[in-house]
Amino acid sequence: MTKQVFFTFSILLVHCITTLAQPTAAPTQPAKPPVQPAKAPVQPAKPPVQPAKAPAPAQSAKVPPVKKGGPPDVTKILGKAGGFSVFIRLLKSTGISDQIYGQLNNSNNGFTIFAPTDTAFSNLKPGTINSLSDLQKTQLIQFHILNTVVTISNFQTLSNPVPTEAGDTGAGEFPLSLTTAGNQVNISTGLVNTTLGETVYSDNQLDIYQVDSVLLPQDIFDPKAKAKAKAKAKGKAKAEAPAEAEAPTLSKPPKSNNTNSDDAADTPTVAAKEDNSGAVGVSLSSMLGIFGVVVVIVTN
Repeated sequence: MTKQVFFTFSILLVHCITTLAQPTAAPTQPAKPPVQPAKAPVQPAKPPVQPAKAPAPAQSAKVPPVKKGGPPDVTKILGKAGGFSVFIRLLKSTGISDQIYGQLNNSNNGFTIFAPTDTAFSNLKPGTINSLSDLQKTQLIQFHILNTVVTISNFQTLSNPVPTEAGDTGAGEFPLSLTTAGNQVNISTGLVNTTLGETVYSDNQLDIYQVDSVLLPQDIFDPKAKAKAKAKAKGKAKAEAPAEAEAPTLSKPPKSNNTNSDDAADTPTVAAKEDNSGAVGVSLSSMLGIFGVVVVIVTN
């Protein structure tokens, strides 16, 4: 009896143990699914990272700095290139650098600048620049500037004399001659002959070229020779002009002759009077002769 009770108790105990063991194993399975939902929020967290890149494209971000930076600054460009300190000083002291900057900023105008090196200025006679007036210094720097953008390949399309910012070439002021020979560009002022050097800067608004000589205009540094050249040109023009001017002067004498002939037609000349008197005398003598013949016939 005791054995049966113990056996029965043992069976119940085993059954309870197995029954209790099964529920505890079941919760372990649903414990894993919550781990998966925890991963799901991690995935949606990645898409927001992509839209964050779209609003700030790297290429379009280059446009604002161009507007903030403004147009190219000639003095900064030359300063960065090095070797143009004298030309930079003259650009600033004459106010031309500010004028160029303002025009590049407020219009579509472009410029081509021939920038002499410091060595070019040092090759001038001592006191050459200091002896100039403020106006002449301004004209000298303007003589190195063209009011258009000229690339290396376009120099051959220019017509001489090439106008500069210094004056009107149509009036013979500050003429600059540019010629090409292959890839070489020659510059002549009438006093200085040099060639175009390397390109310092180039874009759609500004081209800066190095020159190894200061471009000296005749209007400032040799005005007498310029005056002689102008006088020679005027003399040549006058020498060619008379051939065309003689035609109207020759037509004047006939007008005066015609006037005299008209007066002569109205007023008989002495010769005409003599001819008329002679004609009258002949007619009277002939009449007397006829009258005499009639008288003789009657008397007979």
